Amino acid sequence: MTDYLGGARWFAGKGRHYEVTDVDRVASVHVGDALLTLDVLTVEYEGEGRRDVERYQMPLVHLPVERADLHHALLGRHEGRWTYDAVHDPESMARYLEVFARTEPGGTRQVGGAVFHRLDVEGSSDDGALDPALPARLLTGEQSNTTVVYGDRTLLKLFRQVTPGRNPDIEIHAALTAAGNPTVGALRGWVTAGEGERTEDLAMLQEFLVDAHDGWALTLDAARRGDDFAGEALALGATVASAHHALAEQFPTGTVDGDDLAERMRVRVEAALIGFPQLAPYADGLRQRLDGLGDQGEQEVQRVHGDLHLGQTLLTPSGWRLVDFEGEPAKPLAERRLPDSRWRDVAGMLRSFDYAAHAAGAEPGWATTPRARFLHGYAGRCLTPAEQSLLDAYEVDKAVYEVGYEARNRPDWVDIPLAAVQRIATTPTPKEGPQ
Repeated sequence: MTDYLGGARWFAGKGRHYEVTDVDRVASVHVGDALLTLDVLTVEYEGEGRRDVERYQMPLVHLPVERADLHHALLGRHEGRWTYDAVHDPESMARYLEVFARTEPGGTRQVGGAVFHRLDVEGSSDDGALDPALPARLLTGEQSNTTVVYGDRTLLKLFRQVTPGRNPDIEIHAALTAAGNPTVGALRGWVTAGEGERTEDLAMLQEFLVDAHDGWALTLDAARRGDDFAGEALALGATVASAHHALAEQFPTGTVDGDDLAERMRVRVEAALIGFPQLAPYADGLRQRLDGLGDQGEQEVQRVHGDLHLGQTLLTPSGWRLVDFEGEPAKPLAERRLPDSRWRDVAGMLRSFDYAAHAAGAEPGWATTPRARFLHGYAGRCLTPAEQSLLDAYEVDKAVYEVGYEARNRPDWVDIPLAAVQRIATTPTPKEGPQ
């Protein structure tokens, strides 16, 4: 397990010295002459006088004979059985769907230490979407999680790194599905293990969005062609607004002090000014932006996506959909579930349009139109000066982070966030007009 873990795309500990210190066998199920097990590994890292701990989910299938078609997923041979990563075996993955199918809507079914929860949404029907005969196929390309699709009906996302507490992806999908909000693929169920405060979310089952196209890829294609992407960006803005409205209805809202918000951003900006001299020409303008934010008083916060960009969107025949509500992976789970400003999501999308323009080699200024149309679709009107100031602050906060990231990892890309910093820092602060 230790060797296989080190080569897995979803393992976050690459490059660090780690040790698998415990294997928790959550459940065991016989599938014909095979044994399907659900294991959760405890991984410990050493360094700087402390031991960091992470937990990873590992579904395994143990077979009496070697399978050449699963050689790439082989962990090893033990006690006469060949052990493979079960997500690569369609028969093993069909077992997951079968358990959901046997669970009453609105009920649960326990398999060993794992509990399968099936959502019951009034007026909805699974209509064959939980048929275990649907062919299972593993999607490629994901890094932090693993996704299996059943036919063209249902999607199972297995969370590889797990932690106690409700996963925001399940929590938000459940709320939006129950509200009948169409901005996400409907949630059908989820899997947990453990009890009380130690309960961990292992997987979620949801509607598979047929004929969906990745928002990042669509934007790159439009930028290369010189298509202004105006209609698509307008509709995307309206979709994000709809999701935000529904989240504000489904979860508690609150306020944060503008001065405190500005101070947290100011600390990050001042640290970046010390570390990255590229930002020095814009220091005064950046500080002025944050000073203006502090003058705005209390700011509304609510549940948001938390890591919104074009890669978290899909365009389907019936409109845009949002995916992956887990938030920023580097943040602790409790922090990812906290209310935040909806303008953080909006700023993330604006930054994504700038990156798409650069990645596509688009004509200078191409991103101006989709950015503007996205904002119009989101607000349904021009932003007020107060809204624009708040959005500018969040975009600066993100762009300053991007300057540091690009300077360390992709120096050729540092001009992308620097352009945003320059634009905002050198543009006069919006002023409220006469009342």
